[in-house]
Amino acid sequence: MVRRIVYTRHRWILLLTSLSLLLAAGLGGGWAIAEFGAILAVALIIALSYAVWALFDLDIAYLGVFGVLTLLPFGSLPFEIGFTPTFLDLALGGLFAVWLLPYVLGEREEIIATPVGAPILAFALLAVVAFIAGLAHGALTSYLIRHFAEVLMSIATFFLVVNTVQDVGRLRRLLRWFILGASLASMLGIVLYVLPEELTIRLLSALGRFGYPTGTTVVRYIRDDPTLMKRATSTSVDPNVLGSLLNVAIAISVPQLLSDRPIFPKWLLLSLIGVMGLGLVLTVSRSAMVGVGLAILAISFMRYRQLLPWFALAMILVLMLPWTQGLVEHFIEGVQMEDLSTKMRLGEYKDTLTLIRRYPFLGVGFAGAPDIDIYVAVASLYLIVAAQMGLVGLASFLVVLGFVLWRFWRYHLQVKHMPDLEAPFYGLHAAIIGGIVSGAFDHFFFSLDFHHSVTLFWLLIGFATAATELVIERSERADVA
Repeated sequence: MVRRIVYTRHRWILLLTSLSLLLAAGLGGGWAIAEFGAILAVALIIALSYAVWALFDLDIAYLGVFGVLTLLPFGSLPFEIGFTPTFLDLALGGLFAVWLLPYVLGEREEIIATPVGAPILAFALLAVVAFIAGLAHGALTSYLIRHFAEVLMSIATFFLVVNTVQDVGRLRRLLRWFILGASLASMLGIVLYVLPEELTIRLLSALGRFGYPTGTTVVRYIRDDPTLMKRATSTSVDPNVLGSLLNVAIAISVPQLLSDRPIFPKWLLLSLIGVMGLGLVLTVSRSAMVGVGLAILAISFMRYRQLLPWFALAMILVLMLPWTQGLVEHFIEGVQMEDLSTKMRLGEYKDTLTLIRRYPFLGVGFAGAPDIDIYVAVASLYLIVAAQMGLVGLASFLVVLGFVLWRFWRYHLQVKHMPDLEAPFYGLHAAIIGGIVSGAFDHFFFSLDFHHSVTLFWLLIGFATAATELVIERSERADVA
């Protein structure tokens, strides 16, 4: 079956656009050689060639987004065009352009609406209201406008996904690419972890021209104390950010091990999960490990009981092996609230609850706190939503999550006899469970500073909804037959 490319009869538009991009590649390549050197020039030509290819294949446009999300999430252009676009801005912009082109040309009019779309749209509108209300006590800066627009773009990816992922083949292909990207990120994190520290610093600092931090701070330790455990970061800058990526990627991958139609050969799946699992352990991200653990437990009790003995064995090994004792001790300190990191988070929670009590309805918006004795910075997805959008915004967010999980429960029995769809369906919802559990202790999935994490979260919601719609569609066809 041939995959559909860009959906337009006006091939001259694609030809003109392609020629324009190739001309830009030639002119830009010459300028980049003079300005930045041959390596960046070649990278620019490759990027523009990819842009031409993506115009003709929506899957390739998705591939660019996944590549940036997993491997260069903080990357940006090494020059300004009035502002400095990130690679993710460009990749998402291209994906939206390819999706919307047929509508602009009048060749497609129907936009697919799902039951989940209405509460998500309500949440986005509440975010806009909170943003505007918050300007009463904060300056409207270019930083604020840009990053809030990125949050809205991330939320809009939900609607893009449900309108473009309408067959199981595409869903499986996209999940395959995401898992490969996350595995490569984890492998890179492992390699950088074991390399001599000086070499790791030099390699990661080389990304400085693309907007990454440089210097000794690129190597991370618990509480940034070199006497404590080292933490893997890969190219995610923060170990907890890498942990959140691996959390959801592992949750998506594990059900594939028990599928009759896995997206990879099972030996390869096991290898990829092993690489991601090791990378997750090396991040020492407690929230991510708890998230993926509870996600796997949830789907184990619902469907994959065979996973329970293996889960128990993994826990025993972690508790007993000598080289994991530092990690176990770190967990125990967190549970007992004895370590400095946990105490700092408790302080953040207390201060944020004070803020919410003062501004309970719509929060303080996204421009900052209006009072000098409070601040908007807390390691909790739910508290940051409540602080910025109030209890109304938090309620709207919880409605979205609750509705998605309710539909998962409602249709989970119907997918049992759909071998090509069952594992993606369970895996995507497990990833959401892992994300919302870890979200109790981290804020990356709703933060102006972590555009890629916000995008990943709404992509997951979109893919899970698309999978659910495919289950419903097949069930209805079976009933008719």
